Amino acid sequence: MLIDPTSTYARAAAAAMGRSMDDVIISALGGTASTGVSGGTSTALPSAQKPFSSSQSDGMTVAKLLEAKKLMDLADVDPSLKRYVVCSPTQISDLLNTTEVKSSDFNTVKALAQGSVNSFLGFEFIMSNRLSLDATNTDDRLCYAFTEDAIKLAVGKDVQAKISERADKSYSTQVYYCMSIGAVRMEEVKVVEIACDE
Repeated sequence: MLIDPTSTYARAAAAAMGRSMDDVIISALGGTASTGVSGGTSTALPSAQKPFSSSQSDGMTVAKLLEAKKLMDLADVDPSLKRYVVCSPTQISDLLNTTEVKSSDFNTVKALAQGSVNSFLGFEFIMSNRLSLDATNTDDRLCYAFTEDAIKLAVGKDVQAKISERADKSYSTQVYYCMSIGAVRMEEVKVVEIACDE
């Protein structure tokens, strides 16, 4: 069964490649972008796009989402662009404990009944366990609000997969996956870092 590309082993290797893509994209959201004609200038995410200090002791709140929305709106980010928030399960739990999110008086999506937050304040939510902690305050998880065109993923070499036997290892099955990718933040005003206490 291991030589079958649809086997659990091969699917697990493919999922690992997907997680690698997630890591590259998340690093690009808050990392340093190479800018300029030849990419020789380094541009960090400005402090104006990080409105929540690590000294704040609250998790994901409606106020933080409103501030992220306001920052994008003040920067004239096209409202027709899809907006996303990537956060961990703890932040989803924070929002599900918020009246504005779980009450049908405020929200047409019945979040508590589904146990997830699909969309709120114009943001679609992506849950990820790959987000890093703040280096200065390890109690804070760094979440990001961004638009669909804020990040570009470049695929230098598409996923290559090989499943073969290794004669030197008693003919054990070997699953090999590789790819070459990179990501960069295109516009700083389209990304907002949200520090959330865990």
